[in-house]
Amino acid sequence: MKASATGLRIHPLTPDRWRDFETLFGANGACAGCWCLWWHMGQSEWEAKKGETTKKLMKVRVTKGPPPGLLAYSGEEAVGWCAVEPRENYSRLARSKILAPVDEKPVWSMTCFFVRRDWRKRGVSVALLKEAARWVGQQGGRLLEGYPTDTRKPQPGAFVHHGLLSAFEQAGFSEVARRSKTRPIVRRKAAR
Repeated sequence: MKASATGLRIHPLTPDRWRDFETLFGANGACAGCWCLWWHMGQSEWEAKKGETTKKLMKVRVTKGPPPGLLAYSGEEAVGWCAVEPRENYSRLARSKILAPVDEKPVWSMTCFFVRRDWRKRGVSVALLKEAARWVGQQGGRLLEGYPTDTRKPQPGAFVHHGLLSAFEQAGFSEVARRSKTRPIVRRKAAR
């Protein structure tokens, strides 16, 4: 039986933590050279830049700040990541019909997760989601929103990078809209 994710430390991705992020994502940028910029680009731009270019662009974003997400640590090693920023920072969300805004309320969006293979199914995503609620509240945000995959069948990690509905529910999120069978929109209040 695998140990749970209790005892994780979670920190914003700041320039001093870039090497940890780089190590976690590995040579291929977690998934197909993404480096967590897919939500920030159109498809043709992402296709042209994925790989080393998106890695460099992400490093620039981290260096300039503010932090684009959170890293989960076990000891000194980063074992998980979630992207969380104000919704308006994600240009792909602005073009999505399925994930179009539910209302006019300002929200912070949690778009992507990556958990190291040996730490999957141990509660890392839930820990990141709970800490994101606290962190977003500290940044002045009031609502968090996510776009998880709702699947009843087990999926490979590469296909659930938006997070799983069950993890969001465990972290206190509730469904507020569904325009697709497998992609609900969920929300929770930021912690104060």
